[in-house]
Amino acid sequence: MTEQLTQKQSRVGKVPVTLVEGVTAKIDGQTVTVKGPKGQLTRTFRPEVEIVQEGKQLVVRPVDGSGQPGVQFQGLTRALLAGMAEGVKDGFTRSLDFRGVGYRAEMVGSELKMTVGLSHQPRVAIPETVTVKIETLDQGGTKFPRVHLASANKELIGQVAARIRSKRPPEPYTGKGVRYTGERVREKAGKAGKAK
Repeated sequence: MTEQLTQKQSRVGKVPVTLVEGVTAKIDGQTVTVKGPKGQLTRTFRPEVEIVQEGKQLVVRPVDGSGQPGVQFQGLTRALLAGMAEGVKDGFTRSLDFRGVGYRAEMVGSELKMTVGLSHQPRVAIPETVTVKIETLDQGGTKFPRVHLASANKELIGQVAARIRSKRPPEPYTGKGVRYTGERVREKAGKAGKAK
């Protein structure tokens, strides 16, 4: 039973991460730096795994004696390395829609300032490695801002997008708020209205 579980968990981790043309990696102990057209990413990994470069491939192996944790971190480490290699080559994007009357978004210095129907204008700090593009869309005569985020760092872009959304999450009754592009908001039915 244990052997079958180990094989199942390490299946993904055994697959090497291929470095395509234009992407390079440097390994210094448990720290890996990956460079490519979209930037550079550095990450330090758990001591339960060993990372080696064989030609244009990064191979992750559990350290001898690490047991089950080594197998578990093998798969996670491989996934993170693959994300780093993809990020420095193509980059990642995330977009958010601002749905509501008078909703606006603009960059002020290194912060995104939002007008989202509150008594104040919340701001979110944008890291240097994340780029922001704002466009205005027209959907059925209703205009709304869409904020595009781009970065080589998948985790970072996800964190920034989540912080922006948290300032005004979509309301379940009206749908107003900040939502991820393509996010389906399950709107609840309102209470019975007044008799006409």
